[in-house]
Amino acid sequence: MMQTEFINAMRGLLADELPDFLRAMEEAPALAMRINPLRPGAFRAAEAFLAEPVPWAKQAYYLKPDARPGASFAHDLGAFYLQEASAMVSASVLDAQPGEKILDLCAAPGGKTTQIAGAMMGEGLLISNEPVPGRARVLAENLERMGVVNAVAVCAYPDQLAKKWPEAFDGVLVDAPCSGEGMFRRDPASRGEWQPGSPAGCAKRQAEILDSAAGLVRPGGRLVYSTCTFNRTENEGSIEGFLSRHPEFHPEPFALDGIGASCDGMLRVWPHRVRGDGHFVAKLRKDGCAEGRRERKARRRAEDGSLRELVERLERESCAIPECLAEGRLIRQADYVHVLPKDAPEMDGIRMTKPGLCVMKVGRSHVQPMPALARACGEGRNLARAKRQVELTEEEMRRVRLGERLEFDREPGWTLMTWMNLPVGFVKVRK
Repeated sequence: MMQTEFINAMRGLLADELPDFLRAMEEAPALAMRINPLRPGAFRAAEAFLAEPVPWAKQAYYLKPDARPGASFAHDLGAFYLQEASAMVSASVLDAQPGEKILDLCAAPGGKTTQIAGAMMGEGLLISNEPVPGRARVLAENLERMGVVNAVAVCAYPDQLAKKWPEAFDGVLVDAPCSGEGMFRRDPASRGEWQPGSPAGCAKRQAEILDSAAGLVRPGGRLVYSTCTFNRTENEGSIEGFLSRHPEFHPEPFALDGIGASCDGMLRVWPHRVRGDGHFVAKLRKDGCAEGRRERKARRRAEDGSLRELVERLERESCAIPECLAEGRLIRQADYVHVLPKDAPEMDGIRMTKPGLCVMKVGRSHVQPMPALARACGEGRNLARAKRQVELTEEEMRRVRLGERLEFDREPGWTLMTWMNLPVGFVKVRK
């Protein structure tokens, strides 16, 4: 049961709509998924689970009532990301474009950041940040599962990034920690954790994050702020406070199919009006123009020529890295070689949980392609290309999932296993 103080606060926001809202909060949540545009076979692999499209997000669908996609091979292989429908709103408003520099400041577990990555299609730079180490590892795992090649996952507090990368990004998303009132339907247990003072405490933290985010946006760039809560304090109140502290920003109008137009650059998603949980999103534009601005370039270290030779060997023997990473910076951590996107900023002092794309492990006399490289394989210049490939049957895929090793009568060497045209991983075929 929802607390009386919360219901009274909603009455002040909704008036006559309150009964409809309370009924909607007792209904089942709207389960949905996004098809991964980086996976050529993704739609076919997910089609059996899909109902009607989610109006406000690209390649997004509600699930059939009896669908259980989380247990499927297709989910394991990154064909889709399971995500509540309203949670797709903020990345849709950000509208990231290929070639841009984007920062997702509060990115774990990765739903919005992988939505952004899909829109960028491997071009440009995506920095996905999560300050909590355990959550940052989950974020890195989801980026790898979805085959994202142009992302760097970092673990830092927003003020640290603001000092390190001033005015470095075309777009910044702040999906802020909040009191979570919009999740009361999906997680009824959270209703008992809510306190009347929760919004004010969250708003203070949100103000600190937003102030850091302001310094990360380039002149002419955009800042998108979102919460999954209902109260004015954390929503309109946080934006009004931010604008009073940062007059260089102004609201930018937008509209979303199925929801409607913003008011003063702000839009609410109500569960009794649309098929989704509670959400709030605001879009702000920073004054100025990108043209003529002086960019701070990352300091380019002299690269170890032996790393380039190792990549060339990898490509001769097993798999070519994506063309979009051809100019990226190679870094070695212990026995592992990663490729940072070419536009990655200076990383000194920043903890990376996913330093670009992990392409190989270096042995004493061999190089081994890594699972992250396999997940990045597919068709197109922004995906890796394996020299050898074998398509698995349903039974073979089941055995791989159980950890069994398969043997193939094929040309020897590292071979990419696929299932329904989705990359599974590399196997060493022996003579």
